[in-house]
Amino acid sequence: MPTLHFQGRATILTHHLTVPYCQLQPDPKKSAGDAHTRAGLTDNLIIKGDNLQALKSLLPSFGGKVKCIYIDPPYNTGNEGWTYNDAVNSPLHKDWLGKVVDREDLTRHDKWLCMMYPRLVLLRELLRDDGVIFVSIDDNEVHRLRALMDEIFGEQNFIANIVWQKKQSPQNDATYISDMHDHIVVYARYTKESKSDTKGWTRQLLPRTGEQEARFSNPDNDPRGSWISVDYTANKSSDQRPNLYYVITNPNTKKKTWPSQERVWAFDEVTHRTHLEDNRIWWSSTGDGQPRLKKFRSEVQEGVVPSTWWDRDDAGDNQESKRELRLIFESESDLASNFDTPKPVRLIQRILQIAVQADDNAIILDSFAGSGTTAHAVLALNKADGGNRKFILVEQEDYADKITAERVRRVIKGVKTAKDEGLKKGLGGSFTYCTLGPALDEAQFLKGKDLPTYEEMARYVFFTATGEQIDPRKIKEKKYYLGESARYSVYMIYRPEIDYLKNNPLTKVWVEDKLTAWIPGDKLRLVIAPFKYLDEEYLRKFGIDFCQLPFAIYRYRA
Repeated sequence: MPTLHFQGRATILTHHLTVPYCQLQPDPKKSAGDAHTRAGLTDNLIIKGDNLQALKSLLPSFGGKVKCIYIDPPYNTGNEGWTYNDAVNSPLHKDWLGKVVDREDLTRHDKWLCMMYPRLVLLRELLRDDGVIFVSIDDNEVHRLRALMDEIFGEQNFIANIVWQKKQSPQNDATYISDMHDHIVVYARYTKESKSDTKGWTRQLLPRTGEQEARFSNPDNDPRGSWISVDYTANKSSDQRPNLYYVITNPNTKKKTWPSQERVWAFDEVTHRTHLEDNRIWWSSTGDGQPRLKKFRSEVQEGVVPSTWWDRDDAGDNQESKRELRLIFESESDLASNFDTPKPVRLIQRILQIAVQADDNAIILDSFAGSGTTAHAVLALNKADGGNRKFILVEQEDYADKITAERVRRVIKGVKTAKDEGLKKGLGGSFTYCTLGPALDEAQFLKGKDLPTYEEMARYVFFTATGEQIDPRKIKEKKYYLGESARYSVYMIYRPEIDYLKNNPLTKVWVEDKLTAWIPGDKLRLVIAPFKYLDEEYLRKFGIDFCQLPFAIYRYRA
């Protein structure tokens, strides 16, 4: 398969492997809802920090668990003022660090690809086998993005390039042609064709609109209910399908009619007689024109197959999204002005309606969270249909708390000036606000340097392995016990000493003598250790699930 070559490619290909795991540190004061008192990974998450490090740190808990990803990365127009800051150990990349990427930068496309590559690799790792990713982009990088995603996700997993009408009307001051659209590139983790033994992503149907439903009526009081009439001809010539070219007599007026020029009937004569007997043919009241086929509402599927053209009536536009921000931050309009092209809630809702079943308890990830539209859309959909979707947002800019998280806090509680009653009363829900803590650096561990204390390591592994926050009062270091989660009794074999870590694998002595005895019917024991000498069948006899210490989790998963 052809690959995209760019400056820095050789060093960036494995960069995601060198990114350290960082502790996700909950901040109850900045959280919302129940998270004020019970912060944990089982809640919705808003993470402040570098999105590459955040994605790596999510892997131990969420690898292979995310149903839908939506990202809105920098479009690399040359006017956005973004900087390349990934800590890649290469003289070339070090020379790039901290410099604004503008239109005069001759390597701006290379920098953008170097920024996107490791993030897309980790995003793919986070997706479920039946997961899907939607990426917003414009004409500056869409062709490079497609080539990059073909390589990372597989060309066979390309689903569609959606064209979204982002503006209400053309710009008369455009130099050449007015730019009216953005792209949304869609790839599956797997398609059914690409991996036959794995369930691939299946798109959902969009809800039918009131306008579509209004097209059905029942002028002849047919007992089968309301219907619409559809064309009775097909786009073939009589030379191609002579058996479909015949005369039909209007039973009401006895007038004879043939298919229109260069067309044939859609059905042969036998099928046509069946339609007549079944009262499936509709003629206009004047008796002129051609027959039409009655299609009953009861025979129409409940949803609509999505298309690749989304106009502003379907999915909103940039002006609508700006109004949404101004409504939420009415008294702080300067906050909303940070975003020139935020995405409207209806756009993200449409993506979620296609990507996720309402009752799937799906996790939705947005690692370029911006103004927090994705969280707003998730909460609004949950409110509307009773779903239990969860979101994870990552934002590295300074406004992560004051805008991204604050928007979500406000829509949870309610926006008094909103016209929508649901938003006015509050969408409900909660989230845990997290920051990225110290990195767990494997290289330093192997040298025996900067090893976390038992309690520090316990806090991280309990949080990442169980999705719940540890109660420090429950830790019993001498018994290697960390506490209880909803599913497990959790143990950790660890000391901040390199020799200890090298010489204390999980063995029979630990299972049968050193760890609390297990009785069938008790909770399973989750044992976190440097490594093990026991097979899974033996561990199952003693009710043990094994988890390797986090600085090797990524390697262990692979």
